[in-house]
Amino acid sequence: MSESDRTDKLRQIKDEIVNLTQSPLYDYRVKNSYYPVIGQGSHFAKIMFIGEAPGENEAKTGRPFCGASGKVLDDLLESINLKREEVYITNIVKDRPPENRDPVKTEINLYAPFLDRQIEIIQPQVIATLGRFSMEFILTRLDAPEKKMKITALHGKLIKAQAAYGEVQVVPLFHPATALHNRSPEQREILFKDFEVLKQFV
Repeated sequence: MSESDRTDKLRQIKDEIVNLTQSPLYDYRVKNSYYPVIGQGSHFAKIMFIGEAPGENEAKTGRPFCGASGKVLDDLLESINLKREEVYITNIVKDRPPENRDPVKTEINLYAPFLDRQIEIIQPQVIATLGRFSMEFILTRLDAPEKKMKITALHGKLIKAQAAYGEVQVVPLFHPATALHNRSPEQREILFKDFEVLKQFV
């Protein structure tokens, strides 16, 4: 698929989400003058990062991972000599849930097909999931044998899975925010150590 084809298809997804009036999060977006957070990065990215849903900073700017946890993600990318523009970063749910609560099933079911299309358009070699929620969603979506396992057992490991376009490696990672909430040097070290598994795809 050419650059222009990918751009057109991703733009179509953006337009559909911008006008997604049937979303239970649409009115909350409009009331707060928020933006949907579609995704950002290379349309030919080898590595796609997938989080859960946008936070307040993200919804105010329309950019994924642009707050404090985004700074941690930037540090992680820098640690393996990767730039943001070389990867693709998105979330399962594209609008911010109120009070940063977890997305509910109806919201996930509504937004998930957009993520499916993003994955099929970009065709990454690696899907790096950011946090337990994203890991469980992706492993279940791809019907990986490890889908019932916990992130404490799977973090930093390469998991082979089958996407619509062929084989893909899933790498479960702890959410960058854990380095902020936990404040322990050990948790930060785990994040950086786990991230090194992505070096081979740079």
